[in-house]
Amino acid sequence: MLKACYSPRYYAKTHTNSMEKLSAVAEVLHQQQMVEFVDPGIIDVEILKKLHNPQFVDAFVTGESSFATIQGFKPWNEQLRDAILSVQAGQLVAAEIAFKEGVAANIAQGFHHASYESGAAYCTFNGLALVAKQYPEKRIFILDCDQHGGDGTAIFTNRLSNLVNFGIFGIRFGCKAGERSLTRYIHPKQGNFDLYREAVYEAFQYASRWEADLIIYQAGMDCHQHDKYGSKWFTTELLYARDYLVFDMAKKMKIPILFVLAGGYQQLEDLVPLHVNTFKAANEIYYPM
Repeated sequence: MLKACYSPRYYAKTHTNSMEKLSAVAEVLHQQQMVEFVDPGIIDVEILKKLHNPQFVDAFVTGESSFATIQGFKPWNEQLRDAILSVQAGQLVAAEIAFKEGVAANIAQGFHHASYESGAAYCTFNGLALVAKQYPEKRIFILDCDQHGGDGTAIFTNRLSNLVNFGIFGIRFGCKAGERSLTRYIHPKQGNFDLYREAVYEAFQYASRWEADLIIYQAGMDCHQHDKYGSKWFTTELLYARDYLVFDMAKKMKIPILFVLAGGYQQLEDLVPLHVNTFKAANEIYYPM
């Protein structure tokens, strides 16, 4: 059975539904018996200080300055702190599972806009770059299919030689191309799935040539046609086709894959089924009935 890192600690009440979404997705997965949950515990703060500015990490953990809420979650509280620290622990535990079993999930989001100095845009710590930092001997390939470019991860590729960021997006969000930061822009109105599919194939060709040890897949749902940031041509069916393609390619190429939820900004009753579809696609490829 597909293993997914999750704990009720992942939830914190904020002015958005972003963490409420995690619990809602986990509840459906539990009801449908689609995953085996793994509680990852809480990450050692010292690990985060190796990745991020230690002053920023301390500020978030203590809540003692505006740095603690620079990512946009206000007000700071201990529930928020423990949720973020648990989500980050989930990245490392899920990566370990993926290395062993070929696939794993972390029912989490809020990573790719965080850079070394601070969090941003509801991303506190960069759990994508965290895996590369924690496994310096492994080549970590980020396939970021959020609608927004992962500007924070792009910056981390300049700091971590074992990290590649391949972003396919409809909104650049300051994400800069670089030696190990590849960007593919698909127009929200004039694009189509043929172009998107080609970009996914290109990503896997790069990952294969680079001999990636792990793919971290940002399975963003803010691309959806009804999302306020979405692409008008990106239907529910095409998002499922995207997920299926990614898992199929990873399995065929025998590259372990860890996936996370990433963005999505619709009402929960419309958004949760989209994220659940990602787990359905993973199960269809890796654990067919």
